[in-house]
Amino acid sequence: MKLNYKRTIKVGLAFAIIMLFWTAYDFVVPLLLERAFGLSNSLRGMVMGIDNVLSLFLLPIFGKWSDNINTKKGKRTPFVFVGTILSVVIMIFVPITASSQLKDATALRSKIYAVETTADFNYEASDGTVYTSADQFYTMMYTTESKSGIGYAYSDHDYLKLNDKDSLEAYLVVARRGVKELEKEDGKYYLVTEGARTEIDQATYDAYKAENEEYQRFVEPGIAVFASEEVNTKITKVHPERIGVYLAVLFLVLVAMASFRSPAVALMPDVTPKPLRSQANAMINLMGGIGGALAFIIYTVGFILAENPFTQIFSVAAAAMIVILMAFLFLVNEPKFVEDCKKDCEEYGISNDDEAVERGEEEPSEVAADAAEEHPAETPEETAEKKKKHERAFKRSFFFILASTFMWFMGYNAISSNLSVYCTKVLNQSAAVASVISGVSMAVSAIAFIPVGILAVKIGRRKSVLLGFSLAIVSFVLVFLFVRPDNMAKYLFAIFYLISGFGLIITNVNTFPMVLELSSSSSVGKYTGYYYISTMSAQAITPFISGLVMDYFEDQYLFLYSAICVVIAFIFMFFTRYGDSKPVPAKSTLEYLGADSD
Repeated sequence: MKLNYKRTIKVGLAFAIIMLFWTAYDFVVPLLLERAFGLSNSLRGMVMGIDNVLSLFLLPIFGKWSDNINTKKGKRTPFVFVGTILSVVIMIFVPITASSQLKDATALRSKIYAVETTADFNYEASDGTVYTSADQFYTMMYTTESKSGIGYAYSDHDYLKLNDKDSLEAYLVVARRGVKELEKEDGKYYLVTEGARTEIDQATYDAYKAENEEYQRFVEPGIAVFASEEVNTKITKVHPERIGVYLAVLFLVLVAMASFRSPAVALMPDVTPKPLRSQANAMINLMGGIGGALAFIIYTVGFILAENPFTQIFSVAAAAMIVILMAFLFLVNEPKFVEDCKKDCEEYGISNDDEAVERGEEEPSEVAADAAEEHPAETPEETAEKKKKHERAFKRSFFFILASTFMWFMGYNAISSNLSVYCTKVLNQSAAVASVISGVSMAVSAIAFIPVGILAVKIGRRKSVLLGFSLAIVSFVLVFLFVRPDNMAKYLFAIFYLISGFGLIITNVNTFPMVLELSSSSSVGKYTGYYYISTMSAQAITPFISGLVMDYFEDQYLFLYSAICVVIAFIFMFFTRYGDSKPVPAKSTLEYLGADSD
């Protein structure tokens, strides 16, 4: 038996739509919240968790609903069509409802960042303090803790100490330089002052460039924190109706996206025999990766071309979702694909209709196989007791798989939901650099999708998942111990993040099929909902918890928190017994005899 790759790729277009949206959403929305509304890490985490709270309730509902309907287009296709159209229509208004706020916030930030280049700096802060000189402002930056709380001061004294800058005098030497605008053209070097270019030699250019880098490492991160707090106090809190409207639109688009996620994902097991679902899930994730790659291209180009390209990014992403939807509707004939899958199962003597024990209808094949080994001398009472024991073990494994998935997403989503802000504010990289790190990780890791599916067949799903967890733990610990905001930060972080991304692929390819292994063809949508309850509940709370970790400890502790979560996930998966992949069968004996007689 071999996977029908063409069929799997076609149904994977629905997942490509989903991942295009979520990849753009997870990277762009945190930046929009920070730049437009100046929210703290924990508040931003709460907003980023709204979609997951909604999903807790909506995904099982829509999954079970799609189990129970049957149209000419199938069970799942109508949800994909309607849900995508609604999402596209509403998502355009996400950046539009924040446009006025973003415009005012950008103007306010410009006034604060003028300290870098303006000798006669003058700014009145939200607490009434008037800073009439750059020196006065920089002194405040060095000596004052941020108003958003215990997490960081406007100057990171531990970091300054490591670089021999932790004194007011040393700090002011760096800060007073500000940022010089430099240009390089046709082998010549220029200092730009008020639009006029003055030619300088290479040594002077290199010296000014090094001074700019010091300023960007030691001073600008604190200014970014101060500016966000000023935006939040002076604009967001003064105009609460703006964030109210923004959150209302966000709520609607998240409901629309939730309406078709479970049906879209359930389409894969509908058209795939159970033994091949890890390989099929690998292909589905590959298609999702293509959708994510499109999103990456869209937002990377957007941030290269403009400082705040939020409206353009969402508009292009919406158009791309429509194009993929059209391809899905043209290529996918759901009723025919389902019927073809049934014929494949009959041909190889297998069934997708094993019922879950919790329904009480019949045992799954693994439990039945164990029960068949009973001793002939066993009494009916002993046989019943053994059956109950297997049922308890089955249910325990089902719980362990969901619990492991929950903790895995607690760890990984804590980082993915803070990635853009971590790279820009903590590592002091541009949004474009942050998007490149994210995109390279997705692109390189995507190469592994098919080999990972094959690996699951060779060594089993459970061992594959444990391997993925191990890679993620190593990655997060390395980031926690060794990545600091210096010149090597982006390179080290990209390498370590790539390792965790590879672990993510191994894990995601296998955990969902482990849940589906315990379902039947009539309950795929419901079990898909169970799976997403575990993933979405984790993603609902972990942005807030990780935000608290970043606010109350050093930002680097985000990765220690994630590593601990994945260690717990590893423990749960280690004790899982059922849900592993079964051998892929050859054709039945009768089929071979029939072939010979012909």
